[in-house]
Amino acid sequence: MNTRRIPALLLGLALLLGLAACAPREAPQPLPTAAPTATPVAGTPEPAVTPTQEPAPRGTVNLGLLKGPTGMGAAKLLADNDAGTTALDYHVTLGSDPANDIVPRLINGELDVAAVPTNLAAALYNKTQGGVKLLALNTLGVLHILENGDGVHSLADLSGKTLYATGQGANPEYVLNYLLEQNGLTPGEDVTIEWRASDELTTLMAAGEISLCMLPVPAATGVMIKNQEVRDAVDLNDAWIQSGAPGTFTMGCLAARAEWVEEHPDWVSVLLEEYAASIAYINGEGSSGELSGPMSPPALIAQFEITPNATIAAAAIPQANLVYVDGADLLDIASYYEVLFAADPTSIGGAIPDDAFYYIP
Repeated sequence: MNTRRIPALLLGLALLLGLAACAPREAPQPLPTAAPTATPVAGTPEPAVTPTQEPAPRGTVNLGLLKGPTGMGAAKLLADNDAGTTALDYHVTLGSDPANDIVPRLINGELDVAAVPTNLAAALYNKTQGGVKLLALNTLGVLHILENGDGVHSLADLSGKTLYATGQGANPEYVLNYLLEQNGLTPGEDVTIEWRASDELTTLMAAGEISLCMLPVPAATGVMIKNQEVRDAVDLNDAWIQSGAPGTFTMGCLAARAEWVEEHPDWVSVLLEEYAASIAYINGEGSSGELSGPMSPPALIAQFEITPNATIAAAAIPQANLVYVDGADLLDIASYYEVLFAADPTSIGGAIPDDAFYYIP
């Protein structure tokens, strides 16, 4: 190596080190450290975890109900639905006339489920070639013969009299005719029957313009509240039993479109659970039998205009014979359908429903 070049190299190295010492230095980045762990205090609740996703929306059920006993059992369900505490979201149609307010909507798919008379559910099943399923029974007999007087104590006592009645072409007509015949009377001959709309009949009886009528609860209840001279002469539930008729006198049920049932089996289970709980509440189970207050059964029934007011609802609940029957127990209504078929085959659509009619999961 040329010894003359060494001093020059040493001088260059010294200059470089001097420049590096003068350059600005970047501040050091702190090392990541774990957040301190708090020691939980005994009895302190764990903090709520914020969900990362919105809860799934409730399934929507289009539900049809009727004013009167067929709809009374659903009052608590409607209140819970308004409060947003039901598992399903019920969009409710409330009507007075099943033939006009409910049936067309059930057939065309506007409604998924509806509370209807039991004979109508069977007729729809036949009319739609199996397009309707029976989910549950909700009401036993609710028909009463009222008298402004004291001459009628049994159906046999109607001989030679005129009876005003409502429900022509439905359960009331067929049941009345059957029970009159069971008591040795021919409808239209031994007993004159005048068929009128429920509202008209209620007004006439409450005003004392007629002396005998057949009405369902709660209309019958309302008449006796308005006119205390009117008494409950014959409970057709009792007359049914005394006649030896087979099966159970069952007037109301919950029916659904078969297509909807097949598409939403999980929803059907939830619906029936919530519906059964509602009927139990209206019957006094879980409501402590209270008859006043905003959440009392009478108040809820009146709130949704299922009866005209809470006073009528309170008097009607014990007479409404609200029940909840589902599953294999539904088959017990077959005997009742046999009675209706014998009285008039058209009352249930011309045929007794087969087993496919019954929803038995």
